[in-house]
Amino acid sequence: MALQINATNPEHPALLLELPWHLPLEDWPEEYLVPLPRGISRHVVRYSRAGDEVIAVKELAERPALREYELLRDLDRIGIPAVDPLAVVTGRADDSGAPLESVLVTRHLGGSMPYRSMFETTMRPATMHRLMDALAVLLVRLHLAGFAWGDCSLSNTLFRRDAGAYAAYLVDAETGDLHPRLSTGQRDYDLDLARVNISGELLDLEASGALHPSVDPVEFGTEICARYRGLWDELTRASVYPAGKYHYIERRIRRLNDLGFDVAEMQIEHASNGDTVSFVPKVVDAGHHQRQLLRLTGLDTEENQARRLLNDLESWMATQDDYAPGDPLGARPEVLAHRWVREVFRPTVRAVPLELRGAMEPAEIYHQLLEHRWYMSEHAQHDIGIETAVEDYIANILPKASKTLQPTAE
Repeated sequence: MALQINATNPEHPALLLELPWHLPLEDWPEEYLVPLPRGISRHVVRYSRAGDEVIAVKELAERPALREYELLRDLDRIGIPAVDPLAVVTGRADDSGAPLESVLVTRHLGGSMPYRSMFETTMRPATMHRLMDALAVLLVRLHLAGFAWGDCSLSNTLFRRDAGAYAAYLVDAETGDLHPRLSTGQRDYDLDLARVNISGELLDLEASGALHPSVDPVEFGTEICARYRGLWDELTRASVYPAGKYHYIERRIRRLNDLGFDVAEMQIEHASNGDTVSFVPKVVDAGHHQRQLLRLTGLDTEENQARRLLNDLESWMATQDDYAPGDPLGARPEVLAHRWVREVFRPTVRAVPLELRGAMEPAEIYHQLLEHRWYMSEHAQHDIGIETAVEDYIANILPKASKTLQPTAE
């Protein structure tokens, strides 16, 4: 069978044709490879370059390759954080005509880290708690969308910095299934697999001496269950409020927004005696602050980064002479927001030299500059201004951190 490339973009087949598909992945010459660290995988995975993009190439049988490609496309359509599928290459053969396995091609997730590279220096327990939070949010989002992962683990996840926290992305969808709705049993099965897998991965790290001595692998494996159940309950439970106390419903919605979720639909039922109102969020979508920031500024960021940038944007707006909420003669929020991007956000980020940024995205750089400004202002007991913060950050913080901010990959 002739070589076939099924791709999501018409440009990708032409770029991918330049790669040595007649060779098994483990035999690809160094000239085609990008030297990025890899996580553990049951398949051979290599990182290469197609045009200006860094891609991940995974070798596996044709049917699972095509299936995972379609699942990743489905997850992309419903807005789930996962690696972007670019192509499936089938019909491979070596120079003698012997068949080779198909490959799945995905886009490298910029600024991401496989968990093992994060443990190259002993990770503090507080950071590990943040990883569990990120993984719990990802698993809840998958389950709300009807996706049963079937192999939730640290190895099948990538992590990106997100304003002092982490955002988790699904890497391996090979074992997954998409349904209209998941049963409690399906969710519990996924959660139990996550507990066992995470405990096992941490036990491996403990055996290699890469785990903090205060970390209990079994307890941390169990922690994902508690964090998942707490978040799932907050997002899906029914609430009963006294009749007429509609601000309680608004408060619940605000709490969901603070968690990064939008209530797209709700169900409100009055009791027969008229004394109570039951409120159930019907459809809950993640990325509340992301969408708000994107709508106002065009900046596409992680959720926590968006929350932090929105806070700074609102503070800046309040200092503008033409900021007059409710006044039809005042500047619209979108106009002010784009002015903030042009006059504040971009100049601040550009002040940080490219060679010192490492893998950090602009939004993460801006967040760290705001954090540094806050710490310096606290020490000085007055606002030191963003320009002073940028100068000190470049001189005293980034040179020390740049070695740990180099690009990593799945």
